[in-house]
Amino acid sequence: MSYRVGIGYDIHKLTKRRELFLGGVKIPYKKGLLGHSDGDVVLHAICDALLGAIGEKDLGELFPDRDPKYKGISSSLILKEVFDLVKEKDYEINNIDIVIVAEFPRLEPFKTKISENISKMLEASQNSVNVKAKTNQKIGEIGKGKAISSFAVCLLKKR
Repeated sequence: MSYRVGIGYDIHKLTKRRELFLGGVKIPYKKGLLGHSDGDVVLHAICDALLGAIGEKDLGELFPDRDPKYKGISSSLILKEVFDLVKEKDYEINNIDIVIVAEFPRLEPFKTKISENISKMLEASQNSVNVKAKTNQKIGEIGKGKAISSFAVCLLKKR
């Protein structure tokens, strides 16, 4: 059996007058993530991990923020397109490990819902999608509550 691994990362500033989406889940908070799309750093990190695992270009090249057709797009739709590429190359999800780094809001109550949503989008079992939430210990822009970042590692297996 053939396996491929990929890693992804994303960070966006928090801003007022935007909704906060993480892992495709709307999180109640006073700010959202600034971005050309909905700014979902979790789904963006997953997309880059998947693209890396299949040897494709990165998210910014495939879905450029200069292209008006992606303005305000749901990152769930972007993930669907990326996952279609994964399936075209005849791979499936073995597992994904995700770290969300945010000082605020506290994400503990949302981790299971995020995991469930991602596993559904990627046609994977829920126990193959792990979500962890960390703070940045008040260090840097994330620690000051001005940004949120996410890391994702995936392992794909040939069908």
